[in-house]
Parts: sequence; structure tokens; C-alpha cells
Amino acid sequence: MNDTILIVEDEPKIARLVADYLQQSGYATHHLAHGDEVMPWLADHAPALILLDLMLPGTDGLTLCRRIGDQYPALPVIMLTARVEEVDRLLGLELGADDYICKPFSPREVVARVKAVLRRLHPQTEEAATPAPLSLDEDGWRALAQGTDLGLTAVEFQLLKVMMQAPGRIFSRDQLMDHMYRDHRIVSERTVDSHIKKLRRKIADAYPERDIIHSVYGVGYKYQPDS
Repeated sequence: MNDTILIVEDEPKIARLVADYLQQSGYATHHLAHGDEVMPWLADHAPALILLDLMLPGTDGLTLCRRIGDQYPALPVIMLTARVEEVDRLLGLELGADDYICKPFSPREVVARVKAVLRRLHPQTEEAATPAPLSLDEDGWRALAQGTDLGLTAVEFQLLKVMMQAPGRIFSRDQLMDHMYRDHRIVSERTVDSHIKKLRRKIADAYPERDIIHSVYGVGYKYQPDS
């Protein structure tokens, strides 16, 4: 697998700092500072992952994220931004970003996120052979932990099923509500939090030392069993 990380960032100091840490971790890097340079560069290169700033000269990060997702759906993207409004976070993730990091950030955090995304997408052989911590019996609407039924309600099962279908993807509360209640009834975000809390408690009873469902502050929740 190509180990080049494409850094699309118009602040030179940030780009150099991130590149230095990535290179120390064994990755090759390439830096682009202008949004209009990205798609032509990708036409001739195949990086392992893109670190994509939201605010760029020329084509902005959200537009690029959409285009990359359309043309290179298997190419992971981690978005970088100083804009912390929730609407930007959700929009970025809905456009296909694999993760989202807000400035200011630690370069060590960036390296850790890069490794986590690549590990999830390209697991090692021994990791791939390890059974998933949970399995779903969709016909029986059951979640099984090492063969033991967790005793989920229908809503809890549906929530878990949605998140397990996209490990590592962050779902907003609104997105989860759409899957919980197909009749589009009006419920509060606290209802989602309550169901997630009960779901996490039942999973924790089976896996007391593993945090499988993660809350992402200001955004929502994700299923990530390999953390």
C-alpha cells in the first residue's frame, strides 16, 4: 500500500509540523497549499490518505471532499479546520470525510487519527482474523456478544445496526433519529442519548474493558470496536 499522506493546507507552518510528525512515524508526505491543485495531482498520484483543510484558496475543502468522494470513493479523507460550528462538522462528515480534527490540534493527535483510519481500512492479517466483538442476528433482531444475546430493544438494535454498518463513521443525532423512527415522529436529542446510554451499558456488561460505542463531542456517536 502507498504510504504517502497528502496534506492540503494553506498555512505553511502547520503543514510542515504535521509533515514532520508523519515522516517520523514512517509516512511519506506531499503538501499542496491551493485547492485548485488537488484534483489534478490526484489524477496522477494515489496517496494512502488526505489531510484536507476546510478553508483553502481556490476550491474549498468541502467542495473537494465531495469531488474526492465521487471520483475516489475508497480514498480516506480527514478534514482539518478552525471552524468548529456543528453545521460545518456535520456537513463535512456527510460529504464523506472519514474523520474531523479541529484546530488547534496536537500533531501527535493527527498521526494517531491517520493511523486509526488506515488501520480500519487496511487491517493487518492477524487483525482481520480476529472475530468482531459483536454480531447481529437480523432475522431475530438480536445482538450477540460471543454468542450471548444482549437483550436489546428494537430501537437499540436498530441504532447498533446502523453504526455497525459503517465502523468509524460519526452519525449525528438527527441521522440516528431518522433510523430509529421511520414515521418521522418528533423526539428530542436527549431521547437518542438515552437509548445510546442503555445500549452502551448492555455492551459494557459483555465487554467491561472495551469502549465500543464512542461519543464525539458536539457531533454524535460512532461504532469503533478496534479502539
